[in-house]
Amino acid sequence: MKDLLLITPPFTQLNTPYPATAYLKGFLNTRGISASQMDLGIETILALFSPETLASVFEIAEEDGRIDTPNSQRIFALRDRYVRTIEPVIQFLQGHNPALARQICSDAFLPRASRFDQLADLEWTFGTMGMQDRAKHLATLYLEDLSDFIVECLDEHFGFSRYAERLGRSANSFDELYQHLQAPFTLVDEIYLQLLTEMIEETQPRLVCFSVPFPGNLYSAFRCAQLIQAEYPEIAVAMGGGFANTELRSVSDPRVFEFFDFITLDDGERPIELLHQAVCLPEQAEAPTFKRTFLLVDGAVVYRNDASQPDYKQEEIGTPDYSDLPLDDYISVIEVANPMHSLWSDGRWLKLTMAHGCYWGKCTFCDISLDYIRLYEPIAAKTLVDRMEQMMEATGETGFHFVDEAAPPALMKAVALEILRRKLVVTWWTNIRFEKNFTWELCQLLAESGCIAVSGGLEVASDRLLALIDKGVTVEQVARVTRNFTESGIMVHSYLMYGYPTQTVQETVDSLEMVRQMFELGIIQSGFWHQFALTAHSPVGLNPDAYGVLPNYQPITFANNDVDFVDSTGIDHGQFSFGLKKSLYNYMNGIGFDFPLGEWFDFPIPGTQIAPDVIARSLEEIPFVTPKSTSRMVWLGTQPLVETYATTPSRNAPQFMELTFHTKREAFQITVDAELGDWLTDMLELMSPQADRSMTFGKFRKAFEEEFEDFAHFWHSPEIEQLRANGLLVL
Repeated sequence: MKDLLLITPPFTQLNTPYPATAYLKGFLNTRGISASQMDLGIETILALFSPETLASVFEIAEEDGRIDTPNSQRIFALRDRYVRTIEPVIQFLQGHNPALARQICSDAFLPRASRFDQLADLEWTFGTMGMQDRAKHLATLYLEDLSDFIVECLDEHFGFSRYAERLGRSANSFDELYQHLQAPFTLVDEIYLQLLTEMIEETQPRLVCFSVPFPGNLYSAFRCAQLIQAEYPEIAVAMGGGFANTELRSVSDPRVFEFFDFITLDDGERPIELLHQAVCLPEQAEAPTFKRTFLLVDGAVVYRNDASQPDYKQEEIGTPDYSDLPLDDYISVIEVANPMHSLWSDGRWLKLTMAHGCYWGKCTFCDISLDYIRLYEPIAAKTLVDRMEQMMEATGETGFHFVDEAAPPALMKAVALEILRRKLVVTWWTNIRFEKNFTWELCQLLAESGCIAVSGGLEVASDRLLALIDKGVTVEQVARVTRNFTESGIMVHSYLMYGYPTQTVQETVDSLEMVRQMFELGIIQSGFWHQFALTAHSPVGLNPDAYGVLPNYQPITFANNDVDFVDSTGIDHGQFSFGLKKSLYNYMNGIGFDFPLGEWFDFPIPGTQIAPDVIARSLEEIPFVTPKSTSRMVWLGTQPLVETYATTPSRNAPQFMELTFHTKREAFQITVDAELGDWLTDMLELMSPQADRSMTFGKFRKAFEEEFEDFAHFWHSPEIEQLRANGLLVL
């Protein structure tokens, strides 16, 4: 029996748990509050894609007479093959049956429907993928075929990572969702509601808390709450999470509280602690107080924020706790044959946050007025790596995804140094801003610590629009930073935007040309175009007149985030969607760079005004700049093998030292005066990430000048340049 049950409703990710409940459970551990957690999404998927349930899917579809398209008819005709293969395919995607990869990659194992029609165009891409990855991609197409069948024949709202998303997106009124909640249960509804019932019976909670991150989780969360209110009226039900934080800040429809007793906003730790006191410890809370919480009082929706206690600091919230979640049961899928793009759906990533909020906090399209972005609070590197080690010990996993709005470069550097100091072997990736502090040397350090990828917003690749967005970067700067990451072996994904207010057709075309050049030069490996959306809590939404936007406001009784609007340019930006995405799909696969931009669109566009080598020219080599005295020096290489010799047999002949350094792939030598060689080897040892004290550039220069002359000549010598190219970093 547990006081609280924390639930992520269907559906988010298939390959790894969404982190909100693990964060909350970790916090509740620090307060001595008993809690269980459940990812209802992965459990529903595993129950649905089982031989028994899949057989029922085909039976129900046949009984309902809804198998009326060529694709669904083909899948139905192959139903026995699907039922026979589904269990081993799921086991393979869970990592439990790797030997099956060879069969999956053959033409004789998986039944194939419409999703495989694109395979002929992708065959050549598998040259960069191993057999396991290729098999994952083929198995993913197989599951997507089954998903299409379910959508066509059983449940129009089904989706692997979003369920009934349309009902939650921009739902200013609760009417449509409320109407759907009165309809009979679908097969998918029945599956997750049965799983929920079993969990409630097992844990006997007094308070059930749903974390709803996206619109695609909303319908299923309401269905679950509906069941609890009907079958377990003694249990209180609460909702929080990203959707509530952004969309439900103006909720006023009392019907919402037929399902939920409480809706909390923003950071969940203090609100959930106070809900626990109100529900589970009523004798200690005769007059309960609340933190950022909606509830129903005398038939009206009331917002309570009367608690005197402040929110917890990030250092106080504890280590995320993944216990109760079936980590070995998650399935890795590869939807797009692109190594960077696949990170979101492939691999087991434990989630952490380097800093609460965004250290930049200025982008005009972003909800920077909301606390989850506005309140910036970094966590000490030592605390972060402590948490990493605790999570590794608890789960056996070593992959981490830092889910920051934008990870701060200084903190990333500190975390990397702490990982190296402890000699940990981890793999990690995160979201960043493409800012100039990501030098080549910092990127080398991050890669050495286990960083494999970064994602960041290039948005509209136009300096005028980047300035209007207040992005704080230029296209040239983004190109140099992405080059630094790529040359360090760190993959780069870029978020791209079109349709920003006042954006012209010419700027859209020129932005595509900038993106084309970056992909052709290989400094970006993955990307995604999305159309600008006006949100109520962004600077554009709060001051639309300043950006040439005419909003179409609707009465708000339920969700309030996306706002319909008219751009003063009158351009139909949506017409560019298909062409931009088609071109990007080709660029991500390394083809189509020589196509005229107009080839991607089915309507005339102007020619680009961007020179064909503008990105290449921006990447021209920049000479080393003399570092600051406070810059830290780090040697990532090994200690050298030393050989001392003289040029002549004379007793007074000058002594030289040949230092041989072995890197991970090769070896190189430098030759210096023997006395300088002894000094340099000592300095390199002091620059190790494991050294007790850090070596700064100022200390290094002072130590040199105490023994030798002409530091500037030494610092710009070929020997130092060779060391700097092979692991001597100035950060």
